[in-house]
Amino acid sequence: MPAERPDFVRAVTMLGPGELALREYPWPKLDCGEAIMQIELSGICGTDKHTYRGETTQYAGTLSEQSSPFPLIPGHENVGIIVETNQAVDFYGKPLQVGDRVTMCPDLVCGKCPACRHIHGYSWCEHWRGYGNSFRATEEPLLGGWAEYMRLLPETFVYRVPDEMPAELAVMTELMACTYALDKAKEFSTLASEGFVSGASVLIQGAGPLGICHVIKARIMGAGLILVSDLSEERLALARRFGADTTLDITQHSPEEHSDFILANTAGRGVDLVVECTGEPAAIHDGVAALRRGGMYLLEGLFVDKGSIPFNFHHVVSKSIRMIGLSNHPFTAYEKSMELLLRNRERFPFAEFISHRFALEQAELAMETALSAKSMKVVFEPNAPPKSAPLRQ
Repeated sequence: MPAERPDFVRAVTMLGPGELALREYPWPKLDCGEAIMQIELSGICGTDKHTYRGETTQYAGTLSEQSSPFPLIPGHENVGIIVETNQAVDFYGKPLQVGDRVTMCPDLVCGKCPACRHIHGYSWCEHWRGYGNSFRATEEPLLGGWAEYMRLLPETFVYRVPDEMPAELAVMTELMACTYALDKAKEFSTLASEGFVSGASVLIQGAGPLGICHVIKARIMGAGLILVSDLSEERLALARRFGADTTLDITQHSPEEHSDFILANTAGRGVDLVVECTGEPAAIHDGVAALRRGGMYLLEGLFVDKGSIPFNFHHVVSKSIRMIGLSNHPFTAYEKSMELLLRNRERFPFAEFISHRFALEQAELAMETALSAKSMKVVFEPNAPPKSAPLRQ
């Protein structure tokens, strides 16, 4: 428990597209199996940016389709400290104790639908709900991490953070779990002409936080040539520091020049694997053009519905491309992702991953910064003192 439990908890609330406000919510009364976490760091994710722009439809065309309700408290990349518990347990069924440092999977699944019963590790639940995405703050408050304290429901997958792991690394855990897309590509490598084998060439589209995490994971997994494309030279420079061999600023060249660049770096064949981390449907054109015949395309960034684009699927057939959509990550990957981060903390410049930190009072500035191509991971420090003029009430 906090030294003095507050009667009210402050949280950044998204009232609607483009509208942020600082609100107060009563300290929650816990039901059996619930806990309260004091937030150390909470990231601004690409999904949060989509929601802010009013792009809220997720899992479109499936039984899980939903549109995020307003008002809501965003924040699903979280690390914090347990301050109260009512018989809550971690992912492995062990009781959580006050003082435990934890991170959590943002996906809440029913455990009973066909997807939950038959697809181990992936949250494709028909009754899926997500922290920071699915809960109207006026009805179910404090279910997002942009707050001083956050409520954890009984079905939450909670993972203990190692004592030696700083919050700056732990807040990356959910993003690193998403990089298990590359492990999915490995599943196809039983045939040498497909999937992701050691030494494979990889193009990562997008040098934001998700893209950088894929650079890290690809390098750890034994990729050969790693190329990264983006529209920000600052982000591309960081991609090179994290292990990319060469980068392409797509604002400086035509699509034809993009293809020429890829071919020039792959002996005229194209890359073995492309990973889309942009969230922009138009990126598919460049991605397909970059692939060699028999290559594989992992589509990850298009998590929200941004509409249709014209596309010639003959190119998929003529190249015998394997296109795989990955709408989520395995909740079995969290502990392994923390281990990977810890084992490689001296290998990569992780201190540069978080580019900006903000107090809750600075929510508008934080979002403006996160939407800028000059930022990397932007995080809230909800319990830090204010650093500038408060956000409007």
